[in-house]
Amino acid sequence: MTMHRVLATTACALTAVLATAWSAAPPPSPPRPAATTVRTHDGVIRGTAHDGYRTFEGIPYAAPPVGGLRWASPHPAAPWSGVRDATRPGSACPQAAGEVPGGSTDEDCLHLNVTTPDGAAPTHPRPVIVWLHGGGFTTGAGSSYDAHRMATRGDVVVVTVNYRLGALGFLAHAGLPGSGTFGLADQQAALRWVRAEIGAFGGDAHQVTLAGESAGGYSVCAQLASPAAAGLFDRAIIESGPCTGRPDRPFAPYSVPLSTARATGADLAAEVGCASARDVMACLRRVPVDRLLAAQATDQQPAYGTPLLPRDPGTALAAGRFHRVPVLLGNNHDEGNGWAAGIIQAGNPVTPDTWPDVAATFFPAPGQAKAIVREYPVHRTDGGPVFGAVIGDANFACPTARTDSLLTTQVPVWRYEFADEHAPPLTSDTPPFPLGAPHASELPYLFDLGGRPRELTPAQHRLADTMIDYWTHFARTANPNGPSSPPWSRRTVLSLAPDHIAPTRTTQGHHHCGFWDAFG
Repeated sequence: MTMHRVLATTACALTAVLATAWSAAPPPSPPRPAATTVRTHDGVIRGTAHDGYRTFEGIPYAAPPVGGLRWASPHPAAPWSGVRDATRPGSACPQAAGEVPGGSTDEDCLHLNVTTPDGAAPTHPRPVIVWLHGGGFTTGAGSSYDAHRMATRGDVVVVTVNYRLGALGFLAHAGLPGSGTFGLADQQAALRWVRAEIGAFGGDAHQVTLAGESAGGYSVCAQLASPAAAGLFDRAIIESGPCTGRPDRPFAPYSVPLSTARATGADLAAEVGCASARDVMACLRRVPVDRLLAAQATDQQPAYGTPLLPRDPGTALAAGRFHRVPVLLGNNHDEGNGWAAGIIQAGNPVTPDTWPDVAATFFPAPGQAKAIVREYPVHRTDGGPVFGAVIGDANFACPTARTDSLLTTQVPVWRYEFADEHAPPLTSDTPPFPLGAPHASELPYLFDLGGRPRELTPAQHRLADTMIDYWTHFARTANPNGPSSPPWSRRTVLSLAPDHIAPTRTTQGHHHCGFWDAFG
C-alpha cells in the first residue's frame, strides 16, 4: 500500500468519525405524538404529527433493488393496500459502520423522508427542497438530517433521500446498462416521485430545489449535467461539492471515465471470485452484501461517458451543457482542517522537516510539491493549519470559485463562504489544532443532525436562522434575499459568521487560487 493510500484511508476514517458524531442516539423521545395520514398514488401512509410540523419517514420511491434488480435502473415501487406506517426511517443503504451505527446490509433502502409544516392546507403550495446527503458516495442516509427547523422557519417542504452507495451504487461492467450511475439514477427517481406526489404534502411540484453537501453537492452538479434530469428541478444548492472536482484533488468528490469505473468493477469481481464466471453479473448478484462491502474500493465515484452522465460535470459546465437553473453554492473557510487533523493524529506530523515529503505524497507531479512548500511555508508550530489550508484551497475553495465562474455566465449564481471560526465540533475528540470552519461544519446550522438539538451560542443561533432564511427564500423566489436578512449581491462572496455576515469582493486571493489555477 502506498503512503498516499495510507493517508487517504486515514482521511476517510476521519470522515466516518465525524459522521458518527451526528448519528449518536437522540435524546429520550417526548410523549408519543399524534398520527397523521396522507394519500399518495401508491397508497395511504401514516406519519407523525409534531408540534408545528409533520414527518413521513421511510416512504419507498422505487422498488427494492434486490435480486435481479441489483445493479439495475430503479423500478417503480409497488402499490400497497391499507395504511403503510411512515413513522420511522427505512433502512440506510448498505455501508460500513460510521454515520449509520453498525452500518447496514439492507438493500431495500430506496426510501425518502418528508418534513412539512403543520396546520391547514396552505393558500399556495409550499416550495420544496430535496436534500442529497454527503458521505463520499459510500456512507450516509437521508434520515440523519432532521429538517424540521428548515421546514417550519422557511415554510417549505423538505425531502431527504437515500440512494445506493459504494459498489452497489456505482459498479460498472461492460454490457451492463446504467453502469457507474445507479446512485445518480436513484436520485432522479426520487425527483420524479417528488414531481408526482409532493402536492399531497402541501408542496409545489413546480418549485423544487435540489440541494446537497459534499458528495450530495457533487450529485447536484451531476444532475445539472445529466440530460435525463431535465425538468426534474428548478433551482440548485451546492454545499462543499464543487462541480470541477478531479482525481488529483481527491479530498473533494469527482467523477471518473467509464473505462476507469469498469476497471474498478473488474477488480471487485476478481476480489469476490466472480472474474472467471461464465456470467459475471449473475455471479456478482449472488455475492452477500457484507462481502461486497468488504471487497469494494475505498473510493467510489460516479462514471461519466455514460447515457445518464455523458460528460464530466466540470467539462459540461465549461461547454455550457447544463440545465439553466439558478444556483446557490459555497464552501467552508477551513474545509481541509478536519482531514489534516486526522492525518496528524494518525502519526503523520507536519513540521518544517516533514512538510516537503507530505506535500509530495499528495501532489506528486514534478515540481508541484516544491512550489506548494514555497507558497505555503510551514513554521515551527503551524503545520496542521497550513496542511489544512492546502487541502481546503486545492480541493474546495478554488474549485468552488471555478464552478462559480463557469455557471455565472449562463445562470444567476449566489456564492457564500461559511466562516464561523468557532463552529461546534462534530466530534468529541480534541484536535491537534483549532479546526475553525471545517468540512461539514455548516450542517448543524441547517439541520439537527441525528435528531439532536443543536448546541449553538445565541449568535450562532442567529446565524443559523439567517442561513435558513437565505436557503428557503432562494427555494421560494430563486433569490436568497429576503426582507429580514442582510443583502447578498451576486457580484460578491457572502461571508457567513456569527453577527458578521459581510460581502467580500473575492476569496480567491485568501485561498491562493491564482497559485492553484497555474496548475490547471
